[in-house]
Amino acid sequence: MKVFKFGGASLETIERIQQVGNILQAYAGEKILVVMSAMGKTTNELEKVAQNFFMRKREIAAQLLFNIEQQHLQVAENLLGGREHPLFTQLQQFFTEAEWTLGEKPLRPYDYYYDQLVGLGELLSTAIVSAYFNQTGITNVWVDVRDVFRTDDNFRDANIDWEVTEKQVKEKVLPLFNAVDIVIAQGFIGSTDQNESVTLGREGSDFSAAVFANLLEAESQTIWKDVEGLKNADPKLFPDTVNIPEIAFNEVIEMAYYGAQVIHPKTIKPLQNKQIPLYVKCFLNKDLPGTVIREDADNRKLPPIIVLKKNQVLITITSRDFGFITEDKISDIYEIFHAKKIKINLTQNAAISFSCCIDNNPEKIELLIKALHSGFKISYNEGLELLTVRHYRNGLLENLTKGHKILLEQRSDSTVQLVMK
Repeated sequence: MKVFKFGGASLETIERIQQVGNILQAYAGEKILVVMSAMGKTTNELEKVAQNFFMRKREIAAQLLFNIEQQHLQVAENLLGGREHPLFTQLQQFFTEAEWTLGEKPLRPYDYYYDQLVGLGELLSTAIVSAYFNQTGITNVWVDVRDVFRTDDNFRDANIDWEVTEKQVKEKVLPLFNAVDIVIAQGFIGSTDQNESVTLGREGSDFSAAVFANLLEAESQTIWKDVEGLKNADPKLFPDTVNIPEIAFNEVIEMAYYGAQVIHPKTIKPLQNKQIPLYVKCFLNKDLPGTVIREDADNRKLPPIIVLKKNQVLITITSRDFGFITEDKISDIYEIFHAKKIKINLTQNAAISFSCCIDNNPEKIELLIKALHSGFKISYNEGLELLTVRHYRNGLLENLTKGHKILLEQRSDSTVQLVMK
């Protein structure tokens, strides 16, 4: 049993969808659970639908949803050669569900409506691709992962109920492989015990695939991307990047924690628990070696790994009475950040102040400042960058920080982090 995950870039054109089919045909005779993301930038477009709906701009939201519908119907028609296929009834049911949501008044929190609308992208892409593959001889069964992945109701970052989900994987998914070699499911989404749709966090399809790999006792998981494999930095931001042939689980966890857009942070643990290797391969050229991530990889051979997070805010929280920022106050501060669902990327505390670097989300920051204001004085700097370098060299750091003003710095033997303007 293998688990494959294909992201939105591998589904954004008809030619790329056909290339996905070619990859699956190269593994003919093997049992493969396929997890797919939404096509192209569909998730971004659905986020706009959710935002406009919540702002009570219902006509704009409806028009945006209509545009998404027409785009997907056209892709399906081009792939299937017409609109007579039963798939089109299924697609209409998905859009009807979304239209029901748009017909409500937004009385619940935004994150709830986000999850009811944005997860539509994965349902559309997988249904279309599944129907097309069956028509072209790549026999498969389509599964609605909302019937399989049970979660809590922490909307936009739901947590898997592993016990219930394992039971449903074994009862609803595993038996399907008795009849077919390929099962296609969605990434990113799940469902509460009240049948409310949830999402598992942005870019959560990698994690979805890892959950399946763990519960199916898969021999491996492969993430198919539009790059040759993992690189030591984002090639869009840094020249002269190098490929990483192999890397250990713990190093990838560090990379993801610091913000590298390589693997979803939650992906590694389910694989590490079962010692399932993770491959990152290029769907444009399946014969390239890619990268393997496994427990026993030798991290001593790694090049410097560079992660740059832009659009950062450095917040400084100071006690009003000039009292020390001791453990009890730090605990209070962290509790407020947790309540506002704000992830801290870097912290540093002094005698009477606590500084932290976070992503710039104006709505959340406004709520955060209100919550902190009664007990602390707040100041902050916007428009910053957070640079993290693992296995750094001093000469490299000088080149990376040239022309920048360093506002905060932390170093250890293996890692340096700099908040820069």
